[in-house]
Amino acid sequence: MYRFISTFLQISELGGGALLCSKIKSRAIFQTCIRNVKYLYKEGEMKTMQQGWLSNWLVKHEVVHRSLGFDHRGIETLQIKAGDWDSIAVILYVHGYNYLRSQCAYDVAPGGSLASVYHLTRIQYGIDNPEEVCIKVFAQKDNPRIPSVFWIWRSADFQERESYDMVGISYDNHPRLKRILMPESWIGWPLPC
Repeated sequence: MYRFISTFLQISELGGGALLCSKIKSRAIFQTCIRNVKYLYKEGEMKTMQQGWLSNWLVKHEVVHRSLGFDHRGIETLQIKAGDWDSIAVILYVHGYNYLRSQCAYDVAPGGSLASVYHLTRIQYGIDNPEEVCIKVFAQKDNPRIPSVFWIWRSADFQERESYDMVGISYDNHPRLKRILMPESWIGWPLPC
C-alpha cells in the first residue's frame, strides 16, 4: 500500500504538477485524496481527466449518482443507487453496451454495505478498443436487494446467482435465483463479514 502511495507521489511530481497528495498519514485520507484528484498519468505526462459521457448524461438528466473516477486503464466507474439501476441498465444497453463482461459482489466493510459490480463493454465490428464502463451498485446488509439485469444481459444469470450464493444479495426479478456453489441446505452467506 505505502509503495503505491510513494509511486503515485513520484508520478505526480514527474508530470510537472504540484505534489498532489503530500504527507499522507492514513489510508482513509489517501483514499479521499485519490477520489479528489482528477489526473491520470499517461504517456509520461499528467493529463486532466474529464467526466465520462455517462456521468455527464446522468447529471444532465438529474439522475443521482456518484462518479468514482477512472481506473488505471481509463475506464469510468460510477456508483448508482439500487432503485435507479434497472433504468440505467436499459439506457446503457440502448446506447450500445451490449456485453456484460463480468459481475461480482463484495462486502464493502463490516456492518456497512454490500456492492454489486458490473463491467460493461460496447462491442462493435471494426473497433479495436471497445468502450467500457464500470457500475457499482450498493445495498445495505440488513436487506440487500438489487434489481437483476438478467433480462437485459443474459450473461448475468450465473454471475448474479454466484453473488447471491456467496454474499447474499437478492437480485429482484431474477428467474432462477438459487444457490449455485453451496449446497441448498447451507444456512447464511459464506463471504460477508
